[in-house]
Amino acid sequence: MITAQDQPTGIDDSNADAGRIRQLVRDARRLVIKVGSSSLADAQAGLNHQRIKQLVDALAKRHLAGSDIILVSSGAIAAGLEPLGLTHRPSDIAQQQAAAAVGQGRLIWAYSQAFGEHGCFVAQILLTRDDLSRQNSYSAAWQTIGALTRLGAIPIVNENDTVATAEIKLGDNDHLAALVAELVRADALLLLSDVDGLYTTNPTHPDAARIDLVELNTPLGIDVSQSGSSGVGSGGMATKVKAARLAARSGVPVVLGRWDQAQAILDGQVCGTVFEASEKRLRRHLGWVAHASTISGQIFVDAGAAAALRQGNASLLAAGIRRVEGDFARDDSVLVVDPSGLGIARGQVAYAASELPAMLGRTSADLADQLGADFARPVIHRDDLVLNRRGGATEAR
Repeated sequence: MITAQDQPTGIDDSNADAGRIRQLVRDARRLVIKVGSSSLADAQAGLNHQRIKQLVDALAKRHLAGSDIILVSSGAIAAGLEPLGLTHRPSDIAQQQAAAAVGQGRLIWAYSQAFGEHGCFVAQILLTRDDLSRQNSYSAAWQTIGALTRLGAIPIVNENDTVATAEIKLGDNDHLAALVAELVRADALLLLSDVDGLYTTNPTHPDAARIDLVELNTPLGIDVSQSGSSGVGSGGMATKVKAARLAARSGVPVVLGRWDQAQAILDGQVCGTVFEASEKRLRRHLGWVAHASTISGQIFVDAGAAAALRQGNASLLAAGIRRVEGDFARDDSVLVVDPSGLGIARGQVAYAASELPAMLGRTSADLADQLGADFARPVIHRDDLVLNRRGGATEAR
């Protein structure tokens, strides 16, 4: 492990905060655990049932001790390769969908069998980006997961690769896991793969050292661009760090570790890399606005409005808007842009794009007098607004 003085900014392996975060994971009442394809399957041999059993043994133990376990599992495409005679993950969408269609049943059956040995039962939830980008289906997802955990089930979530196209794919299950952790108000998120943490350089390098703690909102100062090389997965360390940052900024502590460390991580032992979480949590609605909703347009504001928003607790009024772009409807999400072209906030807009041109630059009193009381409302109420700070990070209010 590396010493504090040798580390890049924002990284520390001797800080007591790392121990505190591990205790939070140990005591967590609701956990989201993500496991990658390379940890569960091989392109030639298919699912590794021994590995699945070892992982499930740890998760079932925690579930039976009283914690809610939500498992985000990759592996459907990998599980479908061998039956279809494919030797590696296909690059085209149609073959990926075919492999997922064959493999998803095999994957959920394997989990059902493994958890069943502990007297536990599972439920399958398949999602696409489109499901989470719509507010009603986003709400339906957390209500369903909540009902399942109250009834004693272990939800197993995966992207619906059978129908997901390039336009509606979430991209990777690390990102999906971070969204699910925010959705269910998880106490902790575990991102498990075939690497035992984040390293200062490629783990195969002799000078590589595992990082114990990544502090909130500080630059890593290391290269995490190398992708995974298992032949069955779709992500790499960069996607895991991005997902961990998203969850941490939403108030969810994160541990990034190897799949066979699951029990040790759940017990609070020193392994993996922990990500410090914000002490403030985004409300579920603002989490949707910030991370799951689709941006349908842009609202360009003047310097005064930008300053008021940045100071916090301010709604966006028509008086501070200079122009709009996009064809958005009421309740869509939009990006708020300052005079320099920087996106400073995301918000759920109260008016359609077609309504705003007649309102721009006018005071609320003038709008009420000329157009009626309904047009005196804020364009984006402060309760529907999430600030972007520190290079695009969402700011809890």
